[in-house]
Amino acid sequence: MRLEEEIKQKKFKDEFHKLFINLIYTGNWVKNLDAALLKKHQLTSQQYNVLRILRGQYPEPVSVNLIVNRMLDKMSNASRLVEKLRKKELVERRECPSDRRQAEVLITKSGLSLLEKIDKELTVQGNRFKQISEKEAKTVNDILDKLRG
Repeated sequence: MRLEEEIKQKKFKDEFHKLFINLIYTGNWVKNLDAALLKKHQLTSQQYNVLRILRGQYPEPVSVNLIVNRMLDKMSNASRLVEKLRKKELVERRECPSDRRQAEVLITKSGLSLLEKIDKELTVQGNRFKQISEKEAKTVNDILDKLRG
């Protein structure tokens, strides 16, 4: 559906203004899809992001600072997220042998198993994007990369 119909706005200052509003609206639409899927697994999108980062580094443990640097949402409190995931037994947190002031974080087998389940569900949800061709998806990705400069 066109943005004008979705938000009941007939005109915009110009196409750049419409693009700005469209990016915000579409970003929230994607976040809501994501949140609904993750809620079934008692996860937030930030917790899911931490698990994905840890899976990417598995079997090596990583520092909380590495997690912070790779987070999609830079405003997230990684230490708090790791602690919540630890309580759910999805990650382990331990003292770094070379620097006792630093903690190392490692995803558990339970965490890896949960991500496998979520991956299958995300594949189904990803079919929503099949409305556009792979070439169109690449074009949108290239434009978004260019916007971020």
